Amino acid sequence: MAKASPRSPARAVDPILHALFDVHEATLPNGLKVRLLANHQAPVVSLYTFFQVGSRNERPGITGISHLFEHMMFNGAKKYGPKMFDKTLESNGGRSNAYTSNDMTVYYDDFSADALETVLDLESDRMRSLSISDKTLASEREVVKEERRVRVDNEIPGMMDEELGTLIYKAHAYRWPVIGWMADIENITREDCQEYFRTYYAPNNAVLYICGDIDPKKTLALVRRYYGDIPRGPSPLPVINAEPEQKGERRAVVRHPAQSPSVMIGFRGPSASQEDTLVLDVAQYILTKGEGSRLVKSLVYDQKAAVSVMLDWSWRIDPGTVMFYLELKPDSDPAKVEALLYAELEKLSREGVTEKELQKAKNNLRADHLRELSTNSGRGHALGHYEALLGDWREGLSLPTFYASVTPEQVQAVAAKYFAPERRSVVTLQPEAGAIEPGDDADA
Repeated sequence: MAKASPRSPARAVDPILHALFDVHEATLPNGLKVRLLANHQAPVVSLYTFFQVGSRNERPGITGISHLFEHMMFNGAKKYGPKMFDKTLESNGGRSNAYTSNDMTVYYDDFSADALETVLDLESDRMRSLSISDKTLASEREVVKEERRVRVDNEIPGMMDEELGTLIYKAHAYRWPVIGWMADIENITREDCQEYFRTYYAPNNAVLYICGDIDPKKTLALVRRYYGDIPRGPSPLPVINAEPEQKGERRAVVRHPAQSPSVMIGFRGPSASQEDTLVLDVAQYILTKGEGSRLVKSLVYDQKAAVSVMLDWSWRIDPGTVMFYLELKPDSDPAKVEALLYAELEKLSREGVTEKELQKAKNNLRADHLRELSTNSGRGHALGHYEALLGDWREGLSLPTFYASVTPEQVQAVAAKYFAPERRSVVTLQPEAGAIEPGDDADA
């Protein structure tokens, strides 16, 4: 499994979290990594399977195959046929779901502790011998095409986000959306899926997290029994970050029926393994966390320039995007609202933050971090996420200590570095003539 480069220098693990997280680790001969964390507070278990594959691993012609394959994984295997996965899990009091991102595909199950062996049988069955037929491919292809129509083609933030990706990235696979281009979705073949399955869904490209009311020794024995004979797959090809340096602002306009204009702005950010990523986490909370945050207070309440303002900063293996999305009033001038946003970002980079703002952000970050780690499912998801993006789940246990040490000078420095005009790309939604007005009856 590909790993992000380690952080330097190493950060101290929070001593309280270190005492709570007694993770038992093992790697099977076929390469499957296993992480076991016991918690006997309730007779329930969460199981997460992290496959190190996402849209980042795709190529033109098969964009969207990672997400399409997520759907395919619920269509039956050698032992448990079509519709039997959910039926068997739910009959044992469990539930399951999955998601695909730029960097990974994740499957998770929540169930009663006495169903552990059944769930291991279910999950290993589809890793070993997934059924990939023309019929199931055709069915899931139509589901994904409709999902794309709803979430991208007919949703304003979706189409703007897709346009923004093509502005920010010229060479990297982050350029295309996770759901893929429609023509590629329509033309992915069964042979493409079979090759993808053999390469990316092999045990040597996966990490298994099992958290809850378990005996680690007995659980590892069960994992060996059900997963141990699944053959290794070929090593996935490395992803090359060939993205050139951005040397100036980039712009695009989207015209679509809408009641109001919108603006989406993306700034080139760091990769998850860089320390600046965590300082940007703090900056994000200062700028948009809560009604009293800087941008919400200034742009929405004080100046009444925007209806809403949102900041999305998500970690990625390779350099990601700090994205701002502003919904405007019908009569707003997008250029003027943009200028107001840039003025706030420039103020942050020039004047920094107050101790009160910084402490509030740190408190909220720590609370959100600990809240996720308070449940079996949250622990499995968080630790697996840290391992996939940072190379080691232990890195996540150092976050509270690091966030607490962030200084006003660090926040000011990352704002000046990453919110520079030459790093930004801007997509403006211009409502088309004839857009439906508020109160109009579309069926009239």
